[in-house]
Amino acid sequence: MLQLGQTAPDFTAQTTQGTIRFHEWLGDSWGVLFSHPKDFTPVCTTELGAMANLKAEFDKRGTKIIGLSVDPIDSHAKWAKDIEETQGTAPNYPMIGDTDLSIAKAYGMLPAATPGGSEGRTAADNQTVRTVFVIAPDKSVKLQLVYPMTTGRNFDEVLRVIDSLQLTAKHKVATPANWRNGDDVIIAGSVSNEEAEKRFPQGWKTPKPYLRVVAQPK
Repeated sequence: MLQLGQTAPDFTAQTTQGTIRFHEWLGDSWGVLFSHPKDFTPVCTTELGAMANLKAEFDKRGTKIIGLSVDPIDSHAKWAKDIEETQGTAPNYPMIGDTDLSIAKAYGMLPAATPGGSEGRTAADNQTVRTVFVIAPDKSVKLQLVYPMTTGRNFDEVLRVIDSLQLTAKHKVATPANWRNGDDVIIAGSVSNEEAEKRFPQGWKTPKPYLRVVAQPK
């Protein structure tokens, strides 16, 4: 698996919206890459529809979304019709065809020694290709979430994490457990009290010397 902070591997791939070079396609945006072990799988069908319905929320956050499945893009196009019929919205973002498994391998979702390509492989063979990657504008990996095939992904949580990542990238704060946008935050441990007084002149609560709670910066 990739480590947090590592550069997300670049690649050139065929997608349902044409050929892309990943880093170039991301540009200065945040990005979410979420992968699927096979086309026409039930849980993934619901996930792709859910992401399509949430795309406006990702757009608000300057975040591009892109899906990946190991099957070819002509299969993705057929699957999109089922997704629209059952979920209300077809994918409105690119879907990568990873038929040679090279992207899945580069991102640590399949062993590098995995032979062959997508043809003849089942969803069970590819069950580890169910990861969400959040990637920062500098192309570093900021989050990985790996889900089993039987559990649908919670994309509201992905939005929550992006809110936290974008906030903490701008301000020297951290977000506590179950934080939602607008809740109080924690002053980062790297900030001295003297610096905190300048950054947060409204003051903060100190339940413990190492736990300094402050209103979320605007």
